[in-house]
Amino acid sequence: MPKSVAPAIGIDLGTTYSCVGVFQNGKVEIIANDQGSRTTPSYVAFSETEWFAGEVAKSQSLRNPKNTVFDAKRMLGRGFDDEELRRDMKRWPFKVIDDRGIPKIEVQYKNKTKLFTPVEISSMMLTKMKMTAEAYLGKTVAKAVITVPAYFTNAQRQATKDAGKIAGLDVMRIINEPTAAVLAYGLDKKLDEEQKVLIFDLGGGTFDVSVLAYADQVFQVMATAGDTHLGGEDFDHRLVEHFANEFKRQHKKDPRTSSLAMRRLKVACEEAKRTLSSTSVAHVNVDSLLEGIDFAGKVSRARFDELCGDLFRKTLDTVQSALDDANLKRTDIDEVILVGGSTRIPKVRKLLQDFFDGKKLNLRINADEAVAFGATVQAATLSGQEVPGVDLLIDVIPYSLGVREGENNFAKFIERNSHVPIRVEKEFVLGRDYQTAAQVDIYEGEHPNARNNHLLGEFLLDGLPAMKRGETKLKIVYDVDADGIMTVSAKDTMSGKSKEIQVNCMSYIGPEELKKMQENAARMAAEAKAEEERRRGEDEEEQFTTSWEGDGRS
Repeated sequence: MPKSVAPAIGIDLGTTYSCVGVFQNGKVEIIANDQGSRTTPSYVAFSETEWFAGEVAKSQSLRNPKNTVFDAKRMLGRGFDDEELRRDMKRWPFKVIDDRGIPKIEVQYKNKTKLFTPVEISSMMLTKMKMTAEAYLGKTVAKAVITVPAYFTNAQRQATKDAGKIAGLDVMRIINEPTAAVLAYGLDKKLDEEQKVLIFDLGGGTFDVSVLAYADQVFQVMATAGDTHLGGEDFDHRLVEHFANEFKRQHKKDPRTSSLAMRRLKVACEEAKRTLSSTSVAHVNVDSLLEGIDFAGKVSRARFDELCGDLFRKTLDTVQSALDDANLKRTDIDEVILVGGSTRIPKVRKLLQDFFDGKKLNLRINADEAVAFGATVQAATLSGQEVPGVDLLIDVIPYSLGVREGENNFAKFIERNSHVPIRVEKEFVLGRDYQTAAQVDIYEGEHPNARNNHLLGEFLLDGLPAMKRGETKLKIVYDVDADGIMTVSAKDTMSGKSKEIQVNCMSYIGPEELKKMQENAARMAAEAKAEEERRRGEDEEEQFTTSWEGDGRS
């Protein structure tokens, strides 16, 4: 059992795969899970007796599709009515229900119907990564740095931090994934000259582009752009739809009527996609796909490129947007660094290389482990450890922040791509005679009309002195911390009346609810650990018995 406290760990909480590392003996060590893999599928499953995450959860997903949850990262910080969430729900075999505007996953666990929030599912995945690190270190892990896509909203960042807390972790910092990756690049290159770097991070479910400038041992993020709903899962879906239509055309039966058939087809298509990164043709074979009918299909790399062409090209629009925000030309970029498993797709690489006029892409850093590597470095430096060659990082916020002014005007406080942490104060005057209350609506986005942006939160500052129009002045303060999470306050400069909120939006978890979730998570983690130790004991006993029988026959 872990006894002493371990060093802080770095966790890449991915849509499809997660990864964990620790800094010790003067270097970053990416930790293998109980199956020997250095990345762990972001799957959580429930049964009559236990819950489990990772490889075991994914391997039984075909037998238990309704109780196996994946893509939880795509649900974080989103309301039930979110358009992208509703589209994804049509593909998932598990059930998502509406609980007062918050999406919750319904599963059968220990012969009871249970509801879990996306934050709780993510916390289970983080618990799995925490346990993986503890098994390797033989110590209790208490602190972690967790990565998020650079284009995550305030609500999604807060949801990730809450997931860490529920998993029993002190989340030292939320760090952007491309920013973490550049740490891996910086250590690999041992930089000593000024340069501009573009990180192209295309993972399983999200896509980010960050442009950074390096000078005087400081990496400064100049601009970031992205899509929190674009990645390998979307490419898989295009293949699944292609072969579902093929099956329907051949047999006049639609596999979409069976969630199990679609899940099995998805697994085969995911494998075909990987195969197409190294060969020109991939086969998709599924025995008894629907009503006892076998399916055999094949797809060429050229056809796959055609099916996903618009999605691939969409990534270049994002690259251009990041360059525009950084006021740079393509020729200004010294290095283009690829991160994320989906950057192995040949067409993605070809389009990107052509975009940069044939420039050689940097493939030196491990696309699957770079983000966890950077998170681990950040965890070590925040813990006060000496990490040779690590440079200072200055990050940015992905969206402009402001309040609604008047009927529907968006008054920006902080422009997107401003460096964090940042604090901005502005004064507003009340526009009506004898107004004793002021509604403060907080938004993020770029549209001049406030309601066309994303509402983060709202509060009412009441009890103000009744004065003539223009005499009551409010001081509103936006405070964004290094995690990109903000606090907003409003104060009447005359009476001193004030109110402050930390903006959490849809993902908000109150102190009491958080405590209950933490207690529940600790209990479930203890059960999972006991079950894992029991399984390990059975495996060792089986190996001993096999060995003994072998000796007896010789």
